Amino acid sequence: MRFGIIGAGPIGSNISKKLVKNGHDVKIADARGIERLEGKDFSGTPVLVEDVMGNIEVLIISLPMNALPSIRNIIDQVGKEVIIVDTSNYYPFRDGKIEEIENGMVESVWVSNQLGRPIIKAFNNLLAYTLEHEGASEGTSGRIAIAIAGDDLSQKQVIMKVVNELGFDAVDSGSISDSWRQQPGTPAYCTELTKDELTKALIKGNKEKAPLLRDKVMERFAVLLAEKKEVELSHKDVVNLNREIYNS
Repeated sequence: MRFGIIGAGPIGSNISKKLVKNGHDVKIADARGIERLEGKDFSGTPVLVEDVMGNIEVLIISLPMNALPSIRNIIDQVGKEVIIVDTSNYYPFRDGKIEEIENGMVESVWVSNQLGRPIIKAFNNLLAYTLEHEGASEGTSGRIAIAIAGDDLSQKQVIMKVVNELGFDAVDSGSISDSWRQQPGTPAYCTELTKDELTKALIKGNKEKAPLLRDKVMERFAVLLAEKKEVELSHKDVVNLNREIYNS
């Protein structure tokens, strides 16, 4: 398949490497300019952001949420047949407060409104380390699953097949309006669950509690880092803390 990726951060870069390894054609761009790709660890052909949307079947957008409105003019030029995948998550400390989301709008509904296009929500409920290192062959016991939300069933099925190919089970988490169930603050978010576990976690999510638990995790991260006098926590520490708080 032919993919375009906007964003060469940890998630976008890891997706690009896995796609190329599996024989797909990949173009990758940085919304701030092609020079921003220098030194990044990705696979595929680096292009100008204006050139990423030509002759592709899937466009994966992996940007901070506050950057998404800036690419609306690019998205307007993407063919209507192209599947657009959003991997973003809302963190007010990074993105600034977005009033619509603060007032209860589902994150990916807001994203879809900003882009002016229907989207598929995927690759947001796992850590970059998980995506890079924890993939496994189909049928492997304990295989980690990824939640996929969207309103177009045929588009979701395409992305679910891609997810499976990249080493993860796929769980249909419902419509875009349901995608809050895989947002930060929910039991499904970055807790490394199997397909059965993720299916149950999606049901267990609490929309009102999610922002509070999201912020609680960030506060605990800050405390633990200060106590350990480290720059970052281990992958295991992050997953365990997410599991502890998001299931409370």
